[in-house]
Amino acid sequence: MICILAVQPELRLQKGDIQMSRKDAILRLHKNLVAKRDALRNQLVDEMNLTYGSHSGGGDVVDAAMDDSQNELHSQLAALESRELFQIERAIQLIRNGRYGLCESCETKIPVARLNALPFTTRCISCQQKQERRGSVAEDAARNWETMFDLDDSAGDREITIGDIDIADVG
Repeated sequence: MICILAVQPELRLQKGDIQMSRKDAILRLHKNLVAKRDALRNQLVDEMNLTYGSHSGGGDVVDAAMDDSQNELHSQLAALESRELFQIERAIQLIRNGRYGLCESCETKIPVARLNALPFTTRCISCQQKQERRGSVAEDAARNWETMFDLDDSAGDREITIGDIDIADVG
């Protein structure tokens, strides 16, 4: 017995449908990135307050050593959070510029699954692997994390719609 499967035309994805679903995914990612950015900003403020606001002034040498070690820990956490905040800010800016989801090295589209897993990535898996094999450190790893609050918020929190997203058409 031979079984022939027919694909119904309405079930086939057209190029426009793929573009629309990619736009939908980017819109969801934008909302998640904005929420994550806001949460990280609050965490960063809390870490900075804990780092610089926890001087007890009294106590002995052991208390002072404990305060210093806790301040160092809070400072390191703040540095990690600020690097992540920078990456998220950059991703939000790329969405606004219509360049989000394009590999900065080879200009191919980064798969939506990779963007979902790591929404602030700027390279496809292949280019990221090449970068890691070369052993070079990402340029933003050495950025001054204190400048995170200097980023321009004027265009910041306005809602975007699917019509606002312009995806560069890379063949």
